[in-house]
Amino acid sequence: MLEAINISKQFSGVVALSNVHLQLLPGKVNAIIGENGAGKSTLMKIFSGVYTQYDGDILLNGNLVKFTGTKDAEAHGIAIIHQELNLVPYLSIADNIFLGKELVNAFGVLDRKQMNLISTQLLNRLHLNLDPDTKIQEIKVGQQQLIEIAKALYSNSSIIIMDEPTSAISDKEVANLFEIIGELKREGKTIAYISHKFNELFSIADNYVVLRDGATVTQGQMNQATEAFLIQQMTGRNLDQQKRSSDVTLSETLLEVKGLGLKNLDKQSKYVFKDLSFSLKKGEILGIYGLMGAGRTEILETIFGLHPQHTIGEIWVNQQLKNIQSTSDAIAARLALVPEDRKLHGLILEQTVTRNISITVLKLLEKWGLFLLKNKEQTLVQEYAEKLGIKSGSNLNIVKNLSGGNQQKIVISKWLATHPMVLLLDEPTRGIDVNAKAEIYKLIKELAAQGMGVIMVSSELPEILSLSDRVLVISEGCITANLPIEFASEQEILKFAILQNN
Repeated sequence: MLEAINISKQFSGVVALSNVHLQLLPGKVNAIIGENGAGKSTLMKIFSGVYTQYDGDILLNGNLVKFTGTKDAEAHGIAIIHQELNLVPYLSIADNIFLGKELVNAFGVLDRKQMNLISTQLLNRLHLNLDPDTKIQEIKVGQQQLIEIAKALYSNSSIIIMDEPTSAISDKEVANLFEIIGELKREGKTIAYISHKFNELFSIADNYVVLRDGATVTQGQMNQATEAFLIQQMTGRNLDQQKRSSDVTLSETLLEVKGLGLKNLDKQSKYVFKDLSFSLKKGEILGIYGLMGAGRTEILETIFGLHPQHTIGEIWVNQQLKNIQSTSDAIAARLALVPEDRKLHGLILEQTVTRNISITVLKLLEKWGLFLLKNKEQTLVQEYAEKLGIKSGSNLNIVKNLSGGNQQKIVISKWLATHPMVLLLDEPTRGIDVNAKAEIYKLIKELAAQGMGVIMVSSELPEILSLSDRVLVISEGCITANLPIEFASEQEILKFAILQNN
């Protein structure tokens, strides 16, 4: 039904897909399997017209196609249900189903009666007893997921791409979804199904394709594969020799969280994560690994005081209970967070290197609260520029013009200037080149050797293995494994990352 031939895609020189070849068969559930960053979502966005610039060919029913956008892909019968739902919360169910395809009467006025009638028929087909006038924000996430499917059914799509469709729905809603998928198969629809939940894949998928590092590594029939085989194909690397080894005896506890939980900000489900308890030793690098949506970033944000109104549990720093109600409280407790998105949350892009590094310690660089001691500021900035090897030409250069690696070093520098005891790193090497990665790896190890405690979230298993003393594995907001590095492997970590919580 749909075939990718040698599809390649790059983002700012970073290879996301490399000569991918796969086939999606009609009347089948085709599982697209791979680690975080394997290229699954990128490929699906090419299929659905989100990305229009790429190398290679797409054949639809044997015919070469090149979509100009999402509407073009929809016109060719391709619908995508994203993991992050694309619904307008303040509009009704019917309005969302018909968004961009509204029905009008002879006078050019919205035909709400007909739209509601068709919406009711679609809802009945999906076993949803809802009024089509109900606003999206008033229904549960699982029901919203089915509204996305209703949109695909209305457009009469022949190919439906589902990206992690069960990531936020209950077992009952999953069973309902699987019934609907069964009906779609019997109608000859082609389903591309992305999921990390192997029990689901073995239950519903007919065929599989495994992507690794942006390339196709294997494909076949699901009933001829095993979970162990698929995990091995997903990882495919022998990295035991790259594990971190340290002679440091870890004894003094720097950070301890007890019963930590984060209530869901959108109130659709009760908690993002709950009842998390773990500790961090002086000089320890604690790796946190989980698949998308597991709650990794939210854990670091919660510790750093970004969601005080929604946080439960206790945070102890250096044996003292801390009431962290803001990021200022976290900084005062000598915590620091290097965020996942450095451009959005870590830097002031239009400002200089100097301003970005000194911004966290302005109180130490001012006199009487009126004057900034510029010589003192320059001395501080130069110290960290030299220590971290920031290549900017001049500390007065604008940050947005620097490479990703240098930008990341600036973010780290501004937090090191606060002299933290605990450094929280969220995807510390995302979007930077190999040399910059090596430099940041070296820095992280040096900081730990000096006694700093480091918690590092990463989607890259080789990074987790090469840097961590211990690995916490998170699945669906729960800790499913706490592995000393000598007992960790890619296969073992991934096994716990896909573990579902009953």
